Amino acid sequence: MTGKPAAAQTPTLKLRPPDAVMRLERLGSFYQTRLSFMRSLLRRIARERWSLTRERFDLDPRGVGVAVYALATPRGPVRLVAFSHELAPEDRTDRVIAERWDATFALTTALADVDTIARLGANVPLQEAGRCSPSEYVLCRANKSVRMFESVVAGLAQGRQPQAAEVTGTGYLMRTTAVYGNGKFGLSDLDNTFGRGLFSRPFEAEMLTVYLIREFTFDLVAHLARVRAPEAAVTLSPASKRMFGIGNATGLGMAPFLTGHPILFDHWMTARETAIARVRAIERSDARRVARFREVLDLAIAHLAEWRTDDTRQMARIETLRRELPDFRDWFAGEGAAVLDDLGPWNAIAEAAGARLSIEGQELINSLILEPHGDLVDDLEDTMSAAEHLAFDPAMPLRALENLIRANYAWALDVDYEDPARQHFFWYVSEEKLEPRLGERFAEPGADKEMPIGVARDVKRLHTALRDLTPAMTTAEFLIGHPEFRRLVRRVQGLAAHPYGEIRDNLLARDLVAVDLLRCKLSMFGAAKFDPKSDRWTRITMYQGAPGFGELTQDSADDWAFPAFLG
Repeated sequence: MTGKPAAAQTPTLKLRPPDAVMRLERLGSFYQTRLSFMRSLLRRIARERWSLTRERFDLDPRGVGVAVYALATPRGPVRLVAFSHELAPEDRTDRVIAERWDATFALTTALADVDTIARLGANVPLQEAGRCSPSEYVLCRANKSVRMFESVVAGLAQGRQPQAAEVTGTGYLMRTTAVYGNGKFGLSDLDNTFGRGLFSRPFEAEMLTVYLIREFTFDLVAHLARVRAPEAAVTLSPASKRMFGIGNATGLGMAPFLTGHPILFDHWMTARETAIARVRAIERSDARRVARFREVLDLAIAHLAEWRTDDTRQMARIETLRRELPDFRDWFAGEGAAVLDDLGPWNAIAEAAGARLSIEGQELINSLILEPHGDLVDDLEDTMSAAEHLAFDPAMPLRALENLIRANYAWALDVDYEDPARQHFFWYVSEEKLEPRLGERFAEPGADKEMPIGVARDVKRLHTALRDLTPAMTTAEFLIGHPEFRRLVRRVQGLAAHPYGEIRDNLLARDLVAVDLLRCKLSMFGAAKFDPKSDRWTRITMYQGAPGFGELTQDSADDWAFPAFLG
């Protein structure tokens, strides 16, 4: 971009208050937006004209072997090295404790020579037991969706493309069970990754890995179909490829990220809320943008018709949306059309959603109103990284510290944490897999190993400890006698300038639905079709509807939000 950044020249309304936005019920109702990481990545690939070459595809008739995909970028090459395995049925599981998978992957800057393939081949399929080098950005594992995978291979071998009615219930050929980065198992850490210059946005390397894995799945089913019927087999058409994303199974390991990276989370949320405020501040609509909004509203309605889950809570929400959205469309086509001629038409649309729709419906409309306004909001994708340093002021008088708590944590102070229901859960890290877990405080051992997730309870304890002390006492003097509050005081002080950094709910309460935390983060990635399998883990689909690499252009890079295939 040239000239002043859009943030400096674009009028906005006041952002929605954190007390309204940062509640779990709303965070757990989020949808992907133009700023989601998958969306911004594909725009970048198309804009910078990255090119993909399949350097190696040494798979035997069973589909076992090695494939290498080389991606040329303006900042240098990067490669996906894929190891395809034969997996016995008894070894097939999406759980983190699995030791074998259908495929394992590494995203690397290394040349895919004999030594590199040997090194990666000796470590990548082992995952936790293996070790990578700083040349590798991402390590990933995935399993086939067995029924869908076999159906597509069989159809291609007979010369048939998959039919939408057969696909929409699953929507992917393979699902990842972990996508690791940032120094784990010897991988490149963020400083090294960002320092090399190719990646500068959150989870960009991980989202690229998943997109390239999707390309590998297309080649894998084509290969197996040709093995079965060399003369009759066909490859997936571009339209068929769009029907398939990559699945993912995600559990509690993702949940503490949002509380553990509050400044980064604040940047994500501030960008999202700023985008919504910019659009709502537009004084006059134009026909082209209104037409695009009508188009994506229709797509969202069709998308909802194809979204199914066995989870009763989420299915009830979907059913509500299936009633609400057509009614909202009718209102917009009828009496609501008058708002288009008034000042602030998009603000009026958002306010109508607030009055007429459920929370999930409101957040869906917030996503949809951004779609016609890429020129107004896409620059915000460059504000979503953060240097995560919490400022600490040891000289702050306790009076000022108390004022910060009352101003920013009033939501935490009214809760009675002596009530067992308010401290029902504790978060801990499992010794076996080093993954976050939830325990029941009054029924299970381990609360002495509790992770610092209960911010609401801990802030009230801090506030209570301050209550009878001299207001002029400094924070440093207080912490000499109460070192157990050092981390929390730094958090309270450091987040004073980051109002969207704190989830304003009790994450220990018995009525906690932890999957809401997962959905919030996954929506930032760009995930769709949330399919909770319990209140602690969910399946999702990534990149469904997106163009394959071969048809990715600046026009097609953003035309796949809310995919629908049956209408």
